[in-house]
Amino acid sequence: MARPYDRVEWRLEGPGFGPVTVSAEIVPAGEGGADLAHRLTRPHAGPPWRRLAGWWAARRELAFAEDALVGLARAAERLPPPVERELVAETVRYRAGEVELRGHLVYDAHLRRAPAVLVVHEWWGQNDYARLRAHMLAELGYVALAVDMYGEGRLAEHPDEAGRFAGAVLQNRERARARFEAALDFLRGHPKVDPERIAAIGYCFGGAVVLAMVREGLDLDLAASFHGGLPPGAEQGAGAGFAGRVLVFHGGADPLVDGEAMRRFVDDLRTRGVRAEFVEYPGAKHGFSNPDADDLGERFGLPLAYDIEADQDSWRRLSAALAEVFSAP
Repeated sequence: MARPYDRVEWRLEGPGFGPVTVSAEIVPAGEGGADLAHRLTRPHAGPPWRRLAGWWAARRELAFAEDALVGLARAAERLPPPVERELVAETVRYRAGEVELRGHLVYDAHLRRAPAVLVVHEWWGQNDYARLRAHMLAELGYVALAVDMYGEGRLAEHPDEAGRFAGAVLQNRERARARFEAALDFLRGHPKVDPERIAAIGYCFGGAVVLAMVREGLDLDLAASFHGGLPPGAEQGAGAGFAGRVLVFHGGADPLVDGEAMRRFVDDLRTRGVRAEFVEYPGAKHGFSNPDADDLGERFGLPLAYDIEADQDSWRRLSAALAEVFSAP
């Protein structure tokens, strides 16, 4: 599975040269560190002069990149050293009524009591992608729980199955709330978690679940939806009683979610005094944060696509918002 942000690649082609590929990749180094490896792919096709022109164009591009990286390295020297974390990942079991739910819990072994974040999966179920986001949150210093909204760790293999699983939860208000609150209660009772500082984020189906919990007025410091759907009943208004912050990240070219309806939902939250933000990424499609979206879209004929700029910007905004709400007195 792809991991975001590990590799950057340029493809150069011009009237007198190409194609040439220039890449920079993060590779492991000693003592848990990392280095940046550069690589040039020399063009093999075409006459020698064309290959040489492409080679030198790539060399110039790499030189520009190296200058920028030197500047970044000098700036990094003035920053505090990175925190070294010893992440623990484990499958945890908790219950909502008669249903066993299987979450994926990740935290730094050296933490005492830290803020926590629930991660609600896409309609496929709690898969590698949801667990990846939990690990990324743990790297930021939070206890992260990738939840199981379907029960018994079930995963969908096809969109038809995913639609049935998702509908069985979203269209049953009591079931959705009970399974979400079961995860919330599990976190509140965990010895590594500060029970007064908990947030929730969700992707696709998970975004709709998180926003449904906003409508329910659950006690969360922050709720964030990434290319999420509207929660059931959204046309009736946003609900009342939510005291946290809300972030909604939406793809401007997403045909699966009504952007204007989502904007109205966020506006309604604001009229009720909620600090809510709607961020739209022009051209981004459904699933823009998931590096596997292109493959899934092609396999099943769905309008899904990864957008690295939307992914990185939304994660940056989320990280900043979490730091803000969790540090507030």
